[in-house]
Amino acid sequence: MAGSQGEREEVRVDVGGRTLTISNLHKVLYPRTGTTKGEVLNYYAQVAPVLLPHLAGRCVTRIRWPHGVQEGSFFEKNVPVRTPSWVRTAEVPTTGTRGPSRNGDTLVFPVVDDLATLTWLVNLAALELHVHQWTVDRRGRVQGADRLVIDLDPGEPAGLHECCTVALMVREELEARGLTARPVLSGSKGLHLYAALPERLDPDESSALAKEVAEELQGANPRLVTATMTKARRTGKVFLDWSQNAGSKTTVSPYSLRGREVPTAAAPLTWAEVEAGAEDPLELHQLRFEEVLDRVADQGDLFEVMP
Repeated sequence: MAGSQGEREEVRVDVGGRTLTISNLHKVLYPRTGTTKGEVLNYYAQVAPVLLPHLAGRCVTRIRWPHGVQEGSFFEKNVPVRTPSWVRTAEVPTTGTRGPSRNGDTLVFPVVDDLATLTWLVNLAALELHVHQWTVDRRGRVQGADRLVIDLDPGEPAGLHECCTVALMVREELEARGLTARPVLSGSKGLHLYAALPERLDPDESSALAKEVAEELQGANPRLVTATMTKARRTGKVFLDWSQNAGSKTTVSPYSLRGREVPTAAAPLTWAEVEAGAEDPLELHQLRFEEVLDRVADQGDLFEVMP
């Protein structure tokens, strides 16, 4: 990025041949750590080489914190007004399936294929980037799901340690179905497990597959695992959220920041790290964005090895 400072707190920058106006670089978005918007933009610029491949071809729902994480947030699916003409968009049914929705409603999502689009969204204080498990082609036509995801969400007093224990069980169940799971720290409380599908599935089919895995593990380990969404039944257990495979649902992307008190990010793991976390509760913790950048510099994209 290169640019010049104007009279107001705005900087005009060139990003991949696109001219963007970046504002309020010194605004604190994470008060507890003093992390500024400029630092957030810098993180996304540095992590872009490993993040963008996991956003490519996917409609992006954003969670925005215009005044910082202490002031509340809002979801945004449609592209905002005054979206630049060069931003790639996809108009899809509200159901997120191949066919039209019953009432004919559609959503117009941004598709983040390049650093300029990523920077433009982050400048709007879009800290979290969430994607579906299905993709769109170059014409914006919805394709089936190319991967499955299971969100391991611990109910207090269960935590990341219990998630690691259950993740090993989920890995085994997926392997029995010919699927290879890849673990990702959610950046919030738990873990996400992804598995590439050998062929594209309708979201209803991939949801049914994830639900089957979750319910089997609940039946075998009822004291530790629940597949039930009712929060009252999650205490001390790990909820296996299979529903994020539904056509309308999204999951935070690997490497996305989270809008927590501190700037953690979703971070791919090795299975050795998960196994260590299952052995020792102190072995694993949610990672701040600086730690994620260090890991990428040392190990590259651990999620890239996903077949």
